[in-house]
Amino acid sequence: MARRLISSGSPFEEIAGYSRAVVDGPWTFVAGTSGFANGQIADEAADQAEQAFATIAAALAEAGSSLADVVRVRVFLTDAAFFEAVAKVCGKHFKGIRPANTTVITGLVDPRMKVEIEVTALARG
Repeated sequence: MARRLISSGSPFEEIAGYSRAVVDGPWTFVAGTSGFANGQIADEAADQAEQAFATIAAALAEAGSSLADVVRVRVFLTDAAFFEAVAKVCGKHFKGIRPANTTVITGLVDPRMKVEIEVTALARG
């Protein structure tokens, strides 16, 4: 199977030379995804996480996969105070799936960003 690149249409993909997702063999790797949509971002960390999941789910669908196929998730937060709210969003989307999860407190490239999420999924079909 040839490597396939999936774009979300973000201008930053071209600037930074990355893809929203890469399908390689049975694996789909989704890049770190923020809560931005159409140039806008919500103020609340949980709302940003919900938007990140919507963008991730769309990339996975284009790859022929879904959140149910996720085996690894990495969550980057700018403040530990956001952990509980974002963890609840992750729990909502991964209930019953329970991928391996790492959460890191770190700075992000835009001060409006409070959360960034990346996933790795294994195609099941």
